[in-house]
Amino acid sequence: MAESVRRLLGKPGAVDLRPYTKLLESIEAREPELRDLDDARLTEKAAELGNAELPYERDDLVELCAVGREAARRALGERPFDVQLLGVMALLDGHIAEMATGEGKTLAGALAAAGFALRGQRVHVLSVNDYLARRDAEWMRPLYDLLGVAVAWIGEESTPAERRTAYSADITYASVSELGFDVLRDRMVTDVADRVVPDTGIALIDEADSVLVDEARVPLVLAGAAEHSDADVEMAELVRTLKPGTDYEIDNEGRNVQLTDTGIDTVEKALGGIDLYDEDDTSVLPRVNLALHAHVLLQRDVHYVVRDGEVRIINESRGRIALLQRWPDGLQAAVEAKEKVDVSETGEVLDSITVQALVLRYPTRCGMTGTAMAVADQLREFYELEVAVIPPNKPCVRTDQPDRLYATREEKEDALIEEVTEVHATGRPILIGTQDVAESELLAKRLADAGLECVVLNAKNDSDEAAIIAEAGTHGAITVSTQMAGRGTDIRLGGSDMADRDRVVEAGGVHVMGYGRYPSSRLDDQLRGRAGRQGDPGTSTFFVSVEDDLVANNAPETRGYEAAGDGEITDPSWLRMVDHAQRVSEGQLLDIHRNTWRYNKLIDVQRSVVLEHREAVLTDDLGDRQLAVDCAAHHADLVEDAGADEVARAARLITLYHLDRGWTDHNAFLAELREGIHLRFLGRRDPLDEFNRDAVPEFKGFLDGARARAAETFGEAEAADGAIDVAEIGVKRPSMTWTYMVHDHPFSSQLENFVGKLKRPSGAQG
Repeated sequence: MAESVRRLLGKPGAVDLRPYTKLLESIEAREPELRDLDDARLTEKAAELGNAELPYERDDLVELCAVGREAARRALGERPFDVQLLGVMALLDGHIAEMATGEGKTLAGALAAAGFALRGQRVHVLSVNDYLARRDAEWMRPLYDLLGVAVAWIGEESTPAERRTAYSADITYASVSELGFDVLRDRMVTDVADRVVPDTGIALIDEADSVLVDEARVPLVLAGAAEHSDADVEMAELVRTLKPGTDYEIDNEGRNVQLTDTGIDTVEKALGGIDLYDEDDTSVLPRVNLALHAHVLLQRDVHYVVRDGEVRIINESRGRIALLQRWPDGLQAAVEAKEKVDVSETGEVLDSITVQALVLRYPTRCGMTGTAMAVADQLREFYELEVAVIPPNKPCVRTDQPDRLYATREEKEDALIEEVTEVHATGRPILIGTQDVAESELLAKRLADAGLECVVLNAKNDSDEAAIIAEAGTHGAITVSTQMAGRGTDIRLGGSDMADRDRVVEAGGVHVMGYGRYPSSRLDDQLRGRAGRQGDPGTSTFFVSVEDDLVANNAPETRGYEAAGDGEITDPSWLRMVDHAQRVSEGQLLDIHRNTWRYNKLIDVQRSVVLEHREAVLTDDLGDRQLAVDCAAHHADLVEDAGADEVARAARLITLYHLDRGWTDHNAFLAELREGIHLRFLGRRDPLDEFNRDAVPEFKGFLDGARARAAETFGEAEAADGAIDVAEIGVKRPSMTWTYMVHDHPFSSQLENFVGKLKRPSGAQG
C-alpha cells in the first residue's frame, strides 16, 4: 500500500517492480534448456544479446537474466535468487536498487554490469575503497569470463600502464577516488597518448548512498609545485593556554568556535599587544582561528588518529582511515602543529573535482546499497535517480527493540554493560557499534573491566576488518566496531562451522547494540542490518543518553535532565526528542551538500569552458592556429627553421601551459574568495550571490588572457638544430604532482568555511 501511495504522489522510492516481477516466471522457464548447454554454447548465448541497443526489450531481458543466472551457478556456485534478478533489472533501467545487507548486491551488480557490457557499453563499477574494488573484480571474474566480457581493476598502486590496460576492459572496478584522480591527471596531459581514462559510459555505484551523498561534498585534488611550510607552533602553543567559556565559546551545534572579548585581549597581549583586527595586517587572525579550530573542534581518535608520525583523517561515515585525505592545507598544518608532528608537504592546487561532478560525467548512472530510501530525495535532486526497493529473499525476522534513553553517558554505559553481560551468557554473538575510535576503546576497556573479552574494529586496525567481521557471528563473540557502512563483508552465523551456526541460531542470532544513535538514520540502519541476514534471527537495541553529542548539540533543550533510579528515561516525548535531534543533524548534512553543490555549480561551468578550449588545443592544433595569427612573422620564421610539426608541438605545449597556469591561479582566487565570503554573510548579504558577483567578472577574459600570454611566450621561442626547447622560455610542468581528498570543514553548517566565524564579538576593543 505504501509503495502504491508513493507512486501515486510521485515520491522518491516509487519505482514499480511489477513489470520486472512479471518476467520472473519466463526467466525460470528458460532454466532447463540452458542447463543442458555446454560452457561454450552458454557464452555464445550471452554474445547473441549484443545484437541490439539498450535498453533491453522484454525478451532480451528475460534471456539475459536466465543466461546470467546459469552462468553464476556454474562459475560461482551461486544461483541468483529472484529478488537479485529484480535488482539486476532495476539497475539496467538506471535506478538505485535498495537491497538489504546479505541479499547479494555484489552478484546483482555484476550481472547488470555484464548486461551493459554485452550491449557495447563501457562500465565502471565504482566502490568505496581499493580493497572492495579488487575483491569484487576477482570474485566475479569467473562469471564474467563465462559471459564473454573482460574485467579488470585499478588501485592506488596501479601504474599508468596498468591503469590504461584496466580501463580498456569491458568492465573496470575502481574506487571512486582513484577514478577521480585519474580524471584529474588526464586533464593535465600535453599529449593525447598520455590519457588513461576512456570516454564515459555506465557508472554502476556500490554503496551508492555513501558515495553519492556522504562523499558528494568531498573534493578530490591534484596538486603540484611542492613547497614546504613550517608548523605554526607559536599559535598551537598559544591556544593551549586559552580557557573554554572564558577565552572562547563553542556554538550549540559544536561546529564553530570563536574568541570572546576576554580571549581577544589575552591573545593580543600574548602576541605583543597587536590588534587582531588591524585592517593593514589580516594575516594573524586566520592563524589564530585555525589553531583554535584544530585545538578545540578536531579531536584525536574521533576526527583523526596519529599513525607513524602522521595525522590521518577518519572517514566520518565509515569509521576508518581515509587514505589520501586531508583538510585544506591551513587546517591540516594546524592539526599537525597541535600534535607536534612534521608538517606534510603542501603545494598549489592544479585542479579539483567533487565526487558529485565526477559521477555526473556519466550519461547512465545506477547503483545499489542497503539504505537508499532515507536519501531518496537527494538522489533525485542531485542525480535524477530513483530508488527501487527490492524485497528480501526471506522475510526479515530481526526484532528492532525501542531505544533505551538515559540521563547521562555513565548511566548509559552501565546499562549497556549489564545487557552485554546478560546476552553473552546465552552464547549469542554481540556486535556493538560506536561513533568513533575513542568510544570503541573506552567501551572495550569497560567490557574488559567487567570480565568480558571483545575484539575491536576501528580506524587503528581497519586492515584486519575482513577477518574480524568473519568471526563476529561465532558463538559467544563480542565485537566492538565503528561505523559498519562499506565494510563489504557479511556476518555469517557460526562462520563456516555449521554446528556453531545451529547453536547461534538456536540462541537467537546476532544481537546488535548501538552505543548511541548516529548523525544519520542510514548509519543506524546499516548497523541494524548486520543482524537478521537472509531470514536469520537477530535483535537490535540502541542505547542513547541526553549527554550524547547528537542529542546535546541538536536538541539543546534536553540538557540538564535528571532521572530517578538507574537514569533511564521512559517518557515517549523524550524518546521522540532523540529522533528530532537526528533529523536536525540530517538537515545540516543536507545543507552542507546543497551548499557545496551551489558553490561548485559556477566553478564547474567555468571549468567546462576551459576544458573545452583545452581539448581543442590538445587534439586539433588550435594553439598553433591562434599563434600563427597572433605572431604571424615569428611563426613563419620558426616553421622555416624547425618545420611545421615541431612548431605545432611547441605551440601546443605553450598554449596548454598558459591555460593550466591560468586555471591554477583562478582556482586559488576562488578558494580565497570562498574562504572570506563569510564576512559578507555576517553583513547580512547572501554569500552565494556575493561569491558569484566576484567570481564571474574575474573569469571574464580568461581565454583571451591565456592566449595573450601564450603569444608573448611564443615570441621568445627559438629554434636550434630543428628543435624548440620550450623549457628555456619558462614552459615547465610541475616536477611532481600528487593527489588527495580535501575533507571540507565539517563544522560550519552554513558556509562550510574552514576558518570559522571571524566576526569580532561586540564590545571588543581594537
